[in-house]
Amino acid sequence: MNRKYELVYVVSPDATDDQVAELHTQVEGIVQRMGGRIEKTENWGRRRLAYEIGRHKEGTYVLEVIQGGGELMKEIDRRLKVFDLVVRHLVVRVDEEQRVVERTRTHRSEASRRRRVARGLPPDRQPGEGQRSEPDDDRDERFESAEDLR
Repeated sequence: MNRKYELVYVVSPDATDDQVAELHTQVEGIVQRMGGRIEKTENWGRRRLAYEIGRHKEGTYVLEVIQGGGELMKEIDRRLKVFDLVVRHLVVRVDEEQRVVERTRTHRSEASRRRRVARGLPPDRQPGEGQRSEPDDDRDERFESAEDLR
């Protein structure tokens, strides 16, 4: 079963850009061998860690969004534990959260439609219906400065 995961790993600040790229290539190779797919890779760059890990106060953060199975993620987890350059890593399954958000959005829209029909309105909002737009003048007289009052 294919699921969506986010993998974030922190690479030692001593690592060069070539070593970070090589690490990404190795992760990509594992994903391809095990039938997964990398949807997105973001190198967030060098950042300060929230707390000191070992002797490291900084690290290079990399995010990868991976489509694959549980066995794939177990293998990546196992491999990242072995690499000396990786200070920390975290794998999070995100497809379940997206499904919950979509289900909540659907329930809210259905409830809104039911309330509108019960009030005798069409189920969907019509153009021009809803909150009024703000006036074109951005100034609010309540907050005029003392210079404006002179």
